[in-house]
This record gives sequence, structure tokens and C-alpha cells, in this order.
Amino acid sequence: MDIPKVAPRSATVELAALLDSPEIATLISELEATRWTGRPGYPLRTMIGVALAKSIYAIPTWTRVIDLLREHIGLQAAIGCEGDVPSEWACYRFARKLRLHRDLLAACTERVVAALREANPGMGENIAIDASDVPAYANGQRFLSKNGPERERYSDPDASWGHRSAVSTRKGGGFYGYKIHAAVCVDTGLPLAWTVQSARHAEANFALPLIDAVREQGFSVAVAIMDKGYDNGPIYEGCAERGIAPVIALRVTERVKRGEHRTPTCEHGDRTFIGADANLGVTRWACPAGECSEIAVMVNRLRPLIPRESEQSKTLYRKRGAVERAFAHLKTYWALADLRVRGLDKVRVHADLTMLARLGCALTQARTVQLAA
Repeated sequence: MDIPKVAPRSATVELAALLDSPEIATLISELEATRWTGRPGYPLRTMIGVALAKSIYAIPTWTRVIDLLREHIGLQAAIGCEGDVPSEWACYRFARKLRLHRDLLAACTERVVAALREANPGMGENIAIDASDVPAYANGQRFLSKNGPERERYSDPDASWGHRSAVSTRKGGGFYGYKIHAAVCVDTGLPLAWTVQSARHAEANFALPLIDAVREQGFSVAVAIMDKGYDNGPIYEGCAERGIAPVIALRVTERVKRGEHRTPTCEHGDRTFIGADANLGVTRWACPAGECSEIAVMVNRLRPLIPRESEQSKTLYRKRGAVERAFAHLKTYWALADLRVRGLDKVRVHADLTMLARLGCALTQARTVQLAA
């Protein structure tokens, strides 16, 4: 469907529209209800605006955000703090408040995602799942120096060592920090569910919980696309229980080496895939010459519901790049990976604010397009 072309808006206009949205307005009112004692402090609309500006302008620290705010009159007007800019210490206190009320932040994100679902029919039918490294703002080396004493205290004890794959700008190997696991809609490129865990945890442990989190938000997931790191029996079984077709790259195991994954054959050659029955858990294959009777093959890890040999599977798997692009976009343009906090709770709030800013801006843009149509 063709959509009208809309001129891009400035970051300040984007931020002002986001703060005026009903979803963020509800978050402001809910946080206002938690102010029952103490000094009033800065307006919550202003503090939420500063928190979202940190991601929108891709600035890693509160100090640099405040420096920008002091010089940017338009940004002050957008968040409502003309002549009374908060200090970085107020930002640290507000971040602590968000950690205490992370459930309100999560509820706000759910409202934004629900509005995006209404604006994009079919969103979330095909999702891609993967994890990406988020290096810690800490030194995880075991020894204080070469041949020196062993480290007794770590500045970020929640972080751990994990493995990451190679990319164009660096080689793969070990890293110290966290991993963000996410389910991304392949059509819109937007994250629908995510979790931040220490780097040592296996990625496959979070695939089914992410699928459940996406479904709980009202999305009708039909296909889940993953790389070979998720190629194990429990994930296939879990997808079958949920009525979801997994599209996962195949790991080379002993059964694969024996060729048990290959297309069924008959005396006339390789059989042709003619359909699948998700209720019975079988795929159906016909004789290429039409002389042999068709057969049904039980669905399992080697023979998934959408056969890997089919064009449908190949087309769907190529869409897995959506989750890789989403991670790259969030790290490069939304400061997801520029950690300047330590501790799992702080990193999770950092990720939640980044995702809220990303999804909120996508929602305001969608509403702008609707108004322009």
C-alpha cells in the first residue's frame, strides 16, 4: 500500500509530539501519583523529556544531555524547562525513581506497542529472534595487571563473560557485559519484546519466553525466524505447542551428517513438498512422477513444518536480517550500547528507555502519516 510522503521532523518536534502523546501522558500522571512527600522537584514531563532526549540524541551520559539542554533553547521549549534546566543530579535521582517504578515504564511501552499494532495491521505475524552484545561499563579482567594479583572486587559484579560473533568492524570472541535478547517484527523492523541478561546465559533459553511476551501483547505470531544457535528440540516443540512455524538454520550434527534431514525420495527421485498439517504435526510429500502415493513425514527438528528446501523457508529466513538491522540501528542511533551505568537493574532501565524512545517515535511518525493521508 502506498503511503504519503511526509517531510522528516526535527528531533525537538519529534520529542514534543512524543511527550504530548496519550501513552506518555498516562505515564506522567502515574508517576505524579507516586509523589506523596518531599520537595516537588522538576516537572515530570520535563524529566521524562530529558530521559527520552538521551536516546533520541544518542547521548550516553546525563551530563552531556544537560550540557546540550542548556545550549538548546528549542529543546528546552519542547520539554518545558525554559530558564530552569535540571541538573545531572536530578537526572540520576529520576533514573532511580524509574528503577523503583519500572512496572509503570513497562506499562507505558505496552500502550505504545498496542497503538502501533492498531496502526499496522499484520504487524508481528512474522518475527525474528536474536541476541546482541552490550559491553559493560567495567573491567572484567581477572587480574589487576599482567602477572599481578587477582582482582577481589569488580565494579560491575552483575556483568559476566560471554561470546559474540564477528562483525565487519571487529572479530568475534569473548566480551564482558550483557546481552539483549529481542523479538523483532520483520516487516516494520521494530522490537516487540526484549530482555537484558548477563552475557553468560545461553540465547536459546529466552526464545520461547520472548514469543510468549509478543503473544501476550495481542500479536498473532505465525512464524518465528532464528539462526542456528536456536536449533534444538525444545524450541521446535515449544513452537509447535503454540501453533507457530519455526524457521531455523540447521546445525551440523551426526544425524545431519548421515543425511536424515534430506528431502524424502522415492524410486522416481526427490519428492515434492505439497503442504503441511500443523494439527497433526506432519508434512506431506508427493512423487515427482505422480505414480507413487503421497507420504506424511512427522515434523521434528530435521523436518520442520516449513521445509528448509522450500522457497517459502528460504524467503522467510532471509528476513532474519531485520533483527540484526534493528540491533545495529539501536546501538548506532539510539545509544543502546553506550553503557555508562553498572548493574543489571540500571542496564535494564537504560534499555527500556531506549526502546520506548524508538517505539514512541515510530508511533508519532505513523500518526503523522495518517493525518497527512
